[in-house]
Amino acid sequence: MTALTDVAVGATTAPGPPGPRRGARPKLRERFPGLALPALVWYAVFMIGPVVAMIVIGFLSWPGMLVTPGFAGLTNFSRVFADENFWSAVGNSAIQIVVGLPVMIVLAFLLAFYVVQKPRGHRVLRYLLFIPALISAPATAMVFYAMLNPDGLLNGVLRSLGLDGTAWLADSSTALGAIIAVELWSGIGYSAVLIASRLDSVDAEIVQAARIDGAGDWRIAWGMYWPIARDFIGVVTMLQFLSMLFNSAQTVLLLTQGGPGTSTTTLSYLVYRKAFVETDLGYSQAVGIVLFVLGLLGMGAIRRVLRATH
Repeated sequence: MTALTDVAVGATTAPGPPGPRRGARPKLRERFPGLALPALVWYAVFMIGPVVAMIVIGFLSWPGMLVTPGFAGLTNFSRVFADENFWSAVGNSAIQIVVGLPVMIVLAFLLAFYVVQKPRGHRVLRYLLFIPALISAPATAMVFYAMLNPDGLLNGVLRSLGLDGTAWLADSSTALGAIIAVELWSGIGYSAVLIASRLDSVDAEIVQAARIDGAGDWRIAWGMYWPIARDFIGVVTMLQFLSMLFNSAQTVLLLTQGGPGTSTTTLSYLVYRKAFVETDLGYSQAVGIVLFVLGLLGMGAIRRVLRATH
């Protein structure tokens, strides 16, 4: 009996396998999984690499790809900040974002709210909203050029109403607005489809209870759907902000080439023109560095304003 008791006690008090030590560092393969290695290499080569190259070129004097570059120090940046064309581009980009981005996101949210109410034909509507994102930039430019040129569709409609038309793309007072209109047409539907995918997750019973309590569409949209989807809308806003800031060069190039004067020259178009037209690579990448910093600051501001509050 004593022997059996001793065996039982020994069985219950036998030390188990050693657990992980407190504060022990994880193994290297746990911190860097092998499956993520290709993605990390791709990111380092094709994402970080171009940024490093841009910074290096921004400090070089390089008047063309076939010319041996030389070190310029801060000369390119002093030229950039003393250039009136640069500050004109800054102003145009600021107007483009401050005016165009809020209009795009608000209209996209309202359109997404309408879609998630599941009106008749809402499934077809989702596909139709995505069409502008499927049309190439040259095709989009051709459509808007046909609408906005002096003999185009818009002026034809205005003249039929007894109003005077104008050369929308050649008038410095309307050219930038026309560029913003093109970007709104391209981005509202795409953003609405993305936001609608998030709004679909809102519990229908909660919405129905709010309607029973007397809440109308406007209150439900901004009092329920907006707070719930606010963080996701922030992500969509950042994507469209980056698109406006970095990708407007193609629209400007196809429709106005920065003119008339510099009224539609944006920062991204200035980078293109200095690099590929004037072959001033150092100046171009100095502007690119400024553009990169503005992009980071803008994303941080959007994230702070549209972060989740629930």
